[in-house]
Amino acid sequence: MTDTRFTITTFDWVPEFPRGFVRDLRARWALEEAGLDYTVESVPFHKRQPAHVSQQAFGQVPWLRDGDITLFESGAMLLHIGEQSDALLPTAPAERAEVLQWLFAALNSVEMASLPWFILRFTDGEESAPERARILDFLKARLRHMEAVLADREWLADSFSISDIAMADVLRLVDRLDGLDESPHCRRYVEQASSRPAFKKAHADQLAHFAQND
Repeated sequence: MTDTRFTITTFDWVPEFPRGFVRDLRARWALEEAGLDYTVESVPFHKRQPAHVSQQAFGQVPWLRDGDITLFESGAMLLHIGEQSDALLPTAPAERAEVLQWLFAALNSVEMASLPWFILRFTDGEESAPERARILDFLKARLRHMEAVLADREWLADSFSISDIAMADVLRLVDRLDGLDESPHCRRYVEQASSRPAFKKAHADQLAHFAQND
């Protein structure tokens, strides 16, 4: 029996709130969609060792090991996994380019607007502070563009791909705090992505992984 090729490393435990949203979910989801076997290993959440930082330069998770290759950053991991699966990343140049541009759009155009908004929701300060209004306006502008994109398509490219894993996961966090109340097409997109069997398994497995050390 050969060893499993892929290994995802994540924390051994996280608090209740981020469970189901820690970014090892993106790699789990992609590997489930591609039908590739993998194992999951843990590093301590509370006491991060130098060996951890040697694998993930910012002391975060996850990272992915594939033989002699080790990758951190969820976008890089999705791209690497996609290259092992025509179902997630087409080989035809035009189709591949379409997927790649939306993968980077999810991480660089939408997540860069959603994360500051999400963080501010959990910080002290005046609700009327101008920076809060500016960040909310920035997110709303990005969501308006995504509403137009998703109004007449099921997935970002011709079929489900790594770009949808990234974008749906970014928008899923916004939806958790009711940020998609005025974005019905974005919400529908999140719901249909989250209904995929591969997502359900990846999500349930992540919840179980963190719960085992409660």
